[in-house]
Amino acid sequence: MIAKLTGTIDEIGTDNIVLDVNGVGYLVFCSSRTIGAIGGKGDGATIYTEMQVSETDMRLMGFASGSERDWFRLLISVQGVGGKVALAILSALEPGEISRAVAMGDKAMVSRANGVGPKLALRIVNELKDKVGGIATDPIIGAGGTVHAPSNNSADAVSALQNLGFKPADASAAVAAADAEVGDGATLDALVRLALKKAAR
Repeated sequence: MIAKLTGTIDEIGTDNIVLDVNGVGYLVFCSSRTIGAIGGKGDGATIYTEMQVSETDMRLMGFASGSERDWFRLLISVQGVGGKVALAILSALEPGEISRAVAMGDKAMVSRANGVGPKLALRIVNELKDKVGGIATDPIIGAGGTVHAPSNNSADAVSALQNLGFKPADASAAVAAADAEVGDGATLDALVRLALKKAAR
């Protein structure tokens, strides 16, 4: 199993890159968000990977962060979601947006992705409802390739909300929204207070 590759970007396609690792070119399929985040042709890059093997095909999927790879694994665990659809969702929505959509049961947000109809979007939010705790606090790739790293208190804040009776999905979504608003300098107390306000809306 190939978990990570570090090399030089040799080619960039619409849905893939070729990463040269010590003279070996790996064809890696990626979301448009990852392609926009990792750099240009000739740049050095590290890609987190997931191998997909079927009876007729073998593909290497690539991600700019471990968080995006975790979301890919979660998405393809849903019946009817293959690698192509999962990458389409990760192209349309950043991990924090997927987490909030799942937490709020917002199938309309998920159905913004190409190839995702209302029925599949509903299945995604329903099946992932109780599985997203912890993932929303990982680094998030934003528009233009910017990366939002959560504050050091994010995991503690999620734990605090869960201790207050919030479901993992709701706690993660509220803390992710609060963390993005207050920034790195927030104390744990301030982060929890704002997350509680977000969760109450």
